[in-house]
Amino acid sequence: MGRPVAKINLTEHEKEKLELLARRRKTSQGGALRARIVLRAAKGLSNTRIADGLGVSKPTVGKWRARFAADGLDGLVDAPRPGQPRTIADSKVEEVLTKTLESKPAGKTHWSTRSLAKECGISHDSVKRIWAAFGLKPHLAKNFKLSTDPMFVEKVRDIVGLYLNPPAKALVFSVDEKSGTQALERSQPILPLRPGLPEMQTHDYVRHGTTSLFAALNVLTGEIIGRCQGRHRHQEFIKFLNDLDRSIPVEDGVEIHLIMDNYATHKVDKVKRWFARRPRYHVHFTPTGSSWINQIERWFAKLTEECIRRGSYKSVRELKRAIEEYIEVNNREPEPFVWTATAESIFEKLAGAAL
Repeated sequence: MGRPVAKINLTEHEKEKLELLARRRKTSQGGALRARIVLRAAKGLSNTRIADGLGVSKPTVGKWRARFAADGLDGLVDAPRPGQPRTIADSKVEEVLTKTLESKPAGKTHWSTRSLAKECGISHDSVKRIWAAFGLKPHLAKNFKLSTDPMFVEKVRDIVGLYLNPPAKALVFSVDEKSGTQALERSQPILPLRPGLPEMQTHDYVRHGTTSLFAALNVLTGEIIGRCQGRHRHQEFIKFLNDLDRSIPVEDGVEIHLIMDNYATHKVDKVKRWFARRPRYHVHFTPTGSSWINQIERWFAKLTEECIRRGSYKSVRELKRAIEEYIEVNNREPEPFVWTATAESIFEKLAGAAL
């Protein structure tokens, strides 16, 4: 019972076109959603079931069902907006979109407005408007990396579980090294900030050597335990672990969980024996190629941004003092990072990026 809905009967051509729109990776999300609504309506599903299955409102389902029933495939196209009529035919718009999404200019990695305008025989302003209307930005590219670790799912669940629901009577530390940090001295004095002018520094510099910062972030409190060392080997890592061990009070029943990446230094036999002699320590390795899940990496980014990048250091010793001071200031009023992502939300996001 209820208000009658339009029945959808598809021809073979319409069904083929809608299925192509629904599954084609480069179709706009709005167009793909409309195609899915009509395909499900053609199977006899109610508006309520379609809305629940696609996560949209019933009025949205009803709108596109009715539009298709009245006008067929043309009904799924947005209605023309008020204003001066378009002078570019739909076939030319389709040509621009197809070339943008499915081809590249000879010898180049992507189209520009001028190169595509020359190819299609229209003005570059027209290409710009078409791209803007469909949200296309060929000049932009974002980086991504999907882990190939066969234990990726298990490791993500393990580490996210430590962040969101750590064991009772346990301390969780995010551990890593910021290796090869350079002591760079600008070739000329830095000019201070002035009204109307930002701080200014020369682009060239003198190198005075490097240091490696070994650090552990207390996930609960935000405190940092850090040690700068001249080299980045398992010997220095063990020295840091000894510092960390001395910094943590020995309490009955308290377990210590360390989150670390898969760097070879962390897995040599001497390091394994160090942990074997201390049963209260539990090591959790991040998935290969997934440093983003280790919270200490975010703290390293803050250190670089707020202390190192804009500094000028005449020696490694001066750089070390600056890093040690930054850690000291951090620990006066530490602020932990708040982890909110669940393992399932991470998997869903990665799955979307891989489509």
